[in-house]
Amino acid sequence: MDRAYDIVLVGATGFAGALTADYLARHVPEGCRWALAGRNVEGLGELRRRLAESVPSAAGVPLLHVDVHDPDSVRELARSTRVLATTVGPYTEHGLGTVAACADAGTDYVDLAGEPEFVDTAYIRSHARARETGARLVHACGFDSVPHDLGVQFTVEHLPKGVPLRVDGFVRTNAAFSGGTLASTLTALSRGAQTIRAARERRSVEPWPATRRISTPIGARFAPEVGAWALPLPTIDPQVVSRSAAALDSYGPDFRYRHYAAVRRLPIALGALAGVAGAATVAQLPAARRWISGRLAPGDGPSDRRRARSWFTVRFVGEGGGRRVYTEVSGGDPGYDETAKILGESALSLAFDELPALAGQLTPAVAMGPALRARLLRAGLRFRVVAQREV
Repeated sequence: MDRAYDIVLVGATGFAGALTADYLARHVPEGCRWALAGRNVEGLGELRRRLAESVPSAAGVPLLHVDVHDPDSVRELARSTRVLATTVGPYTEHGLGTVAACADAGTDYVDLAGEPEFVDTAYIRSHARARETGARLVHACGFDSVPHDLGVQFTVEHLPKGVPLRVDGFVRTNAAFSGGTLASTLTALSRGAQTIRAARERRSVEPWPATRRISTPIGARFAPEVGAWALPLPTIDPQVVSRSAAALDSYGPDFRYRHYAAVRRLPIALGALAGVAGAATVAQLPAARRWISGRLAPGDGPSDRRRARSWFTVRFVGEGGGRRVYTEVSGGDPGYDETAKILGESALSLAFDELPALAGQLTPAVAMGPALRARLLRAGLRFRVVAQREV
């Protein structure tokens, strides 16, 4: 409580950042000391004016200047707050200094990173320091990867203990992209060699259970349990789930997770596979990346009307100890409305909930788990058991 702020949001003038600022303005508890930070203070002032039109109390939210590439300003900001939430991506380019500053200051940190290279590099550089200072560094606190990470944890809670467990996740959505998401995706796809190198370096220094097995195999198949073609999703979600499984004994002695997009029709499934392969190829060409990025600039995103029509469902099928359980996590627009909600509630959970006494780089399930799930249920996301049966 010796810090000036409970929560500071960095990057609020971007598309996802502005939605997160709006969510916090409407949902911070009375007495919460929060602020907006960024390089463009004039833009922050305009955002604050818009927020105050619907939430009058937002007119008094402090505006702080920070340049994420200026170590002194980032360190000063990290020392001023208990929790720092950032939407400034691509994180591989803009985020490592902020993580390091929070680790040094003992400040809890949350972001929307879906870039495996960034998450692994942040672990290598900042995990040990964060454990020394008590900071909790929690990445992927948006649609990537909270519904999947907490959804698997919810599924495991409904299966027998101490036995091998198998969980598959099947994602369906009709959502659209923003410019910021496009930029982060192209960056990740263009850095395959660097991503592999960071993963190898992390494995060389990260403790892994010696007596338990965790696996995340990939491969396409027809999944009769959901009546759809299951295509492997090239996202960070399986990595996050596997590290939750490694940290939590409740996932059993032998845990497997597979992560899919569920597609009903075979021609669409084949087209999706070709599209991913094409995007990965094009992302290797700098000129092509610049051209694609120019079609949808950071800060641009789907309209209110488009987001209102968007939805997602993640169906989980878990099996172990002679029991099978079907669970589901669902909500509205995943990439923006629900992502802003998830990031906002993650920051509030770190600031105000009674959580496990842990530090270092943690997954959402390990750092916040049931406490964050309870918050998201109150905020309108749905976690439910669809069916259970003996097998």
